[in-house]
Amino acid sequence: MMDERGKRIEVAGPSTPVQLLGFDGIPTAGDLLIVVESDRVAREISLKRQQLKREQDFRQIHFMTLDDISQQIQAGQRIQELAIVVKGDVDGSVEALADSLMKLSTNEVKIRVIHKGVGAIAESDILLAAASRALIIGFHVRPHLNARRLAEQEKVEIRLYSIIYDAINEIKSALEGMLEPTMSEEVIATIEVRDIFKVPKVGLIAGCFVLDGKITRNNKVRLIRDGVSIFNGTLASLKRFKEDVREVDHGFECGIGLENFNDIKVGDMIEAYKIVETKRKLV
Repeated sequence: MMDERGKRIEVAGPSTPVQLLGFDGIPTAGDLLIVVESDRVAREISLKRQQLKREQDFRQIHFMTLDDISQQIQAGQRIQELAIVVKGDVDGSVEALADSLMKLSTNEVKIRVIHKGVGAIAESDILLAAASRALIIGFHVRPHLNARRLAEQEKVEIRLYSIIYDAINEIKSALEGMLEPTMSEEVIATIEVRDIFKVPKVGLIAGCFVLDGKITRNNKVRLIRDGVSIFNGTLASLKRFKEDVREVDHGFECGIGLENFNDIKVGDMIEAYKIVETKRKLV
């Protein structure tokens, strides 16, 4: 035990700053130092608290149950979760990073910090991450050689950062990738049916005029009559005169056959559309 000038001392009274050596592990900010009668008592208390800490960490490893699945089905959505182990050089940085990451959670995607601590990334961190399928984030720390080898063996990903905002932005991007994309419909062509032709062994072919946009052979289409959609499906054929074509631009005539549908009348409108996936952002 040494004072603020590095001199050895035997006794430290209230409000006396001291430096203590000889601990097996690194305490965190806010930990209490309790003086006991002997080494034996201190060792017993230490072993008991280490056991409780291991049990607490194990309980944080989440396993999916039938009740969880039932609740998610009732909610009508599947909640995605990203488990993270945070290690840093000082307690303040670890707490700030863990709190910032947990604030990224939403109703659909959640961040769960299963462990946070000070010091280099050790083998115990790798084993915990492997058991809970977690990502390890190191802030101003590096993994030990054995820990790095174990991470490669257990397929545990370790991300190392020196700037806290880089870590937050990368995890935010990962969460956005876990969100279900927004599906929207984009109308790309509007076609008017102007005549009907009966073709033997083929069925009805609609003689059409492309009023707007450009229709292609693989577009999804819907047939609209008096403002009501009566068919939604795909094209059986797309022709210019008698030739099959891949696309027809606006201002041109074409022949259209609908897949397994022959109830087409003059004056009907055909809309060609596509489904667009839009990546969602965290709000």
